[in-house]
Amino acid sequence: MNEILIVPAITAEAELLQQIARETFQESYAAVNTPENMKQYMQENFSIARLSAQLSDQDCEFYFAMQKNQPLGYMKINYRGAQTEMYNSRAIELERIYVLQSHQGKKIGQQLFNHAVTLAMEARAPFLWLGVWEHNAKAIGFYRKNGFEEFATHAFQLGSEKQTDLVMRLNLPLHKLQ
Repeated sequence: MNEILIVPAITAEAELLQQIARETFQESYAAVNTPENMKQYMQENFSIARLSAQLSDQDCEFYFAMQKNQPLGYMKINYRGAQTEMYNSRAIELERIYVLQSHQGKKIGQQLFNHAVTLAMEARAPFLWLGVWEHNAKAIGFYRKNGFEEFATHAFQLGSEKQTDLVMRLNLPLHKLQ
């Protein structure tokens, strides 16, 4: 059976998290950004030290989408002070959700997303929010299909380049999983 399991990442899995984070980020953005900016971003954000610190932070949670003990994707959820912006201290941020290109189109991203919504609803968050690059039409379409609406923008630093993210939110009390 090829069942996908959504499982929490633990501190001891920092190297596995680094591997999937770097691979999926490279697949997603290398073609539209300079190698220097990609390298700088990955060094700053996907170092073992930084990932280990985040895995140890009670306000951050990482989850793997696993199949046969192999990660096919992952997501990062931020609570309270770990949120990259404070729109509401009770809201929850879906900071990252990535799936390997070889496994896209298999509803793995939807499973990760559904898990994020479940976590946010269990935490009684008023909304789930995220930032998505303004030029990432595929991701924006996915989020809109799942009920997110744009409500702000914010800057995203990728190496030496300042990019713009659309900030989108999903109000939770009436939301139903797909």
